[in-house]
Amino acid sequence: MNQMLNQCPVCKSELIVTRLFCLQCNTTIEGHFHPESNPFAPLSPEQMEFLLTYIRCEGRFNRMEEELSLSYPTLRNRFNEILRSLGFEPGREEAPVRLSAEDRMRILDELAEGLITSDEAHQRILGKKEEAVEK
Repeated sequence: MNQMLNQCPVCKSELIVTRLFCLQCNTTIEGHFHPESNPFAPLSPEQMEFLLTYIRCEGRFNRMEEELSLSYPTLRNRFNEILRSLGFEPGREEAPVRLSAEDRMRILDELAEGLITSDEAHQRILGKKEEAVEK
């Protein structure tokens, strides 16, 4: 059986299912059905197999090297291709915010003065929250 298409091969629009058929009893149901969203639909069969191996090996490339007889750089490149196919850009995580010693001291002083809570201080030190303290 062929894999179900998610988009029109001509115009790239979303496809909908209009007929369902039971192989067991030959029942046919017609209508307009939206197929379940599958975030892995853009992957080729080879990429899906690679991803299943990645999961089976618990994300450990050293185990994948043994199982697939491929080098680490080859595995990493294939994994990055899968990330791109899924719409992610490998290596583009946000860099952690680096606070200067003065900024850290200012946050701790504001905490000591009761201007911010300990949770706010923690978030600001981690760089997860914009500094917006009214004095």
